Amino acid sequence: MWISTAISRIFGGIGSFFGGVGSNIYVFSWDFVLFLLNLVAFKRKVGEVTLKGNVGYGGKWPEFIPPTDTDSRSACPALNAMANHGILPRNGRNISYKEMNAAIRNVYNFSPTFCYFVPKYMAGLLTRDYKRDTINLADISVHNGIEHDASLTRHDVFHQPDQSRPAIDLIEDLLASATGPNNTLTAHDLSVVSGRRRREARESNSSFTLSAFHKLFGSSNSSTMLTIFGGRVDDLEVFLKEERIPDGWESRVRDPFGLTFAAFNCTIFHVELGIGENEQDENT
Repeated sequence: MWISTAISRIFGGIGSFFGGVGSNIYVFSWDFVLFLLNLVAFKRKVGEVTLKGNVGYGGKWPEFIPPTDTDSRSACPALNAMANHGILPRNGRNISYKEMNAAIRNVYNFSPTFCYFVPKYMAGLLTRDYKRDTINLADISVHNGIEHDASLTRHDVFHQPDQSRPAIDLIEDLLASATGPNNTLTAHDLSVVSGRRRREARESNSSFTLSAFHKLFGSSNSSTMLTIFGGRVDDLEVFLKEERIPDGWESRVRDPFGLTFAAFNCTIFHVELGIGENEQDENT
């Protein structure tokens, strides 16, 4: 009996592994096709990035209501903001992964590939089924899953166990570092702030960890400020501090097939490769 059980588990694990590999190959191949299509397609018009018939069209977002103490929120401002506007359930609970997929696509204009892959990755991280299970926003804050040390908008879990709380001092330091035209953040700004934040976190957090994966994940989070928000400090201040979508706002990504991994990775690597792990690196 135990032999048949062992064999079943072994082959089940092998099947799951190759199924996951095959799925990823499909997703990233699809993503590259969308990237190429974006190169030749007409951009969406300013003011019409959010498509007619979708929530937020014309910059008119549902009412913002701050979360109550019983609402579920996460370490991710983008997901929290959608719940605060009722685009996701306001209590932040029992959200299907497919519902999250559609909301991210409509609000932020990420590509269908990104909007599928990221919630599916979350489901796998939590050992849940993408098609059948649901998630509470707080579930995303599991340490060293998607949440990580040296965030630009959250104190480390070592100092602040409740990762739903924005770190206003860190956000103000970030926004005050903008050197781009018309009060905008640049990739270099994010590299400098990220390097400083990593050094400070390493010194103050005796449990500090930051793997290569989480370094890239952190740079991907910060890169949304350049892509989806165009680096605009005025919009980011509202979004990051209040976790509210600014009045009249729309995604700065005008590509009809959304922000693909292929395009996004260019910004991510630009930010990450510019990060100095010590002060001497920052000053060179």
